[in-house]
Amino acid sequence: MINEQLKVLGLNDTEIAVYLAVLKAGVIAPAEVAEITSIKRTTVYSAAKELIKRGLIAEDLSRKTARLMAVPPKNLATLVEEEQRKVEDKRRQLKPLIAALEKEAEQVQYPVPKIQFIAEADINRFLYQQTPAWNKSAEAADSTWWGYQDPSLVEQYQDWIDWFWQNKASEKIHLKLLSSQAEIEQKITKYPRREIRYWEPIKQFTATNWAVGDYLIMLVTNRSPHYLVEIHDATIAHNLCEFCKGVWSELAKK
Repeated sequence: MINEQLKVLGLNDTEIAVYLAVLKAGVIAPAEVAEITSIKRTTVYSAAKELIKRGLIAEDLSRKTARLMAVPPKNLATLVEEEQRKVEDKRRQLKPLIAALEKEAEQVQYPVPKIQFIAEADINRFLYQQTPAWNKSAEAADSTWWGYQDPSLVEQYQDWIDWFWQNKASEKIHLKLLSSQAEIEQKITKYPRREIRYWEPIKQFTATNWAVGDYLIMLVTNRSPHYLVEIHDATIAHNLCEFCKGVWSELAKK
């Protein structure tokens, strides 16, 4: 158990063996440590130097042959204190570093993954995370989410829908979806910019597809496991968008 706890403090197996041998002996020659632990003498010297540097053991140079000396175990606390100092130093340096790197990268266009597959456990997080990017892309096009929707999405992700319209959708954003006349869809009427048109030939869509600016987002929510696929491709998104616009216009004539 002691060995595992010492590993948590950052010591490796060799350092632990050397440290415990010195601690039990009080004062001991490196050659004796090698004999007790069955570790090569050169390896013992290397481990001892690291332990000395960390303040966990000391070296007695007053004799002809150097001896390793134990120090109070409370010195282990210095390991934690040193790690804390390093973390604080990194934290202080991080903000100016990020600012400097952002300045260097101002003109760089980072590649965006073309396709992302999101498993059920991560869909909720991904929806909240990606919504700002999707809305930004929509605003650069026609400010509209086009597509068709399986009503089961409303049942599963109503919290995200409410958050979307109450917090993240600017007044420019509209949603125009084709769906079936499901009871759950008829209840979501409090957001006037969320428009649903019912397409009679379709009894019920079994998946949801949104075309949002340059993004195509596909979700399956009517069976487990749910999954989401995001495709960042302007051409594919444009074609679904045009298809939905055409159907939307035809339904408006009826």
